[in-house]
Amino acid sequence: MIALWVAVFGGLGAVLRFVTDGTIRTVLGRKFPWGSLIINVIGSFILGLLAGFVLNNEASNNLLLIIGTGFCGGFTTFSTSIFEAVRLIEERRYMAVMSQIFGTAILSLSAAAVGLWLTHV
Repeated sequence: MIALWVAVFGGLGAVLRFVTDGTIRTVLGRKFPWGSLIINVIGSFILGLLAGFVLNNEASNNLLLIIGTGFCGGFTTFSTSIFEAVRLIEERRYMAVMSQIFGTAILSLSAAAVGLWLTHV
């Protein structure tokens, strides 16, 4: 039964990623991959919060599987980030590549840490 919920929430995360990315591209343009960066940061924050709740015994491991693996797995988009980095390399936009790769890594890790920290405050 858990696998079914993981699949359902994974689908919901993927649809929300599609809608969110399209909205961000409409607002901020397509020159820099803001959509995948913002989506990965949001997903990392949610996962940090969820992990903190589970570690504090305020949420179940099943919720971590359903929301963390399902929703966050469907919502976040590592493969798209790498694809966009390759696209930026092909365009010879090396500063944008570095900003996208390191920005995603640093901001996503920071967002997860803040989410985890907030559950301990």
